[in-house]
Amino acid sequence: MCDRTYGDLFKPVFDKIMEVFQPGAIVLQCGADSIAGDRLGPFNLTLKGHAACVEYVKSKNVPTLVLGGGGYTIRNVARLWCYETSVLVEKEIPNEIPFNDYYEYYAPDFELHLKGEDKENQNSPESLEAIKIELLQQLQNLQGAPSVQMQEVPPPYEVIENTEDEDDPDKRSKAKTRIGDGDRKAHDAELYDQ
Repeated sequence: MCDRTYGDLFKPVFDKIMEVFQPGAIVLQCGADSIAGDRLGPFNLTLKGHAACVEYVKSKNVPTLVLGGGGYTIRNVARLWCYETSVLVEKEIPNEIPFNDYYEYYAPDFELHLKGEDKENQNSPESLEAIKIELLQQLQNLQGAPSVQMQEVPPPYEVIENTEDEDDPDKRSKAKTRIGDGDRKAHDAELYDQ
């Protein structure tokens, strides 16, 4: 899976998710196991391809909480989180990794951006299109978020002002007490004007 094919799947599926669920906020978990060079992940995404999806989510202007995520090649996880943070805050950063306590981890090139591996994308355009159509159809058939109650938000509450004559706010009202005399006794620790 390369940047282009991943983006071609991600964008229409994400658009449909936004249409169906109409979220008031998004929690985006950015795992790095889809990055090229990950020990377990079979994908071949570059940092720029992965971050393009994050930028696409951000473009929807919905409050978003972005979380880091897994990845099995720790130096690439750090690269991804660093680059995606720069994309989110709209600050360009240099490709050269500055000297730090972990500088040796980024050998041999000491650069932020990874180059995709020379792998054949084993996903045929037809199979990817079929997956996209299936996902879009499943999303279309949802009535709302599974296991989440969907209902209209009630309108803001209305304050009903008392139109009757107000009692003196400095006097306590008579109330039923345990002994039935209707007079409340002031506690020694209670502060009040006499």
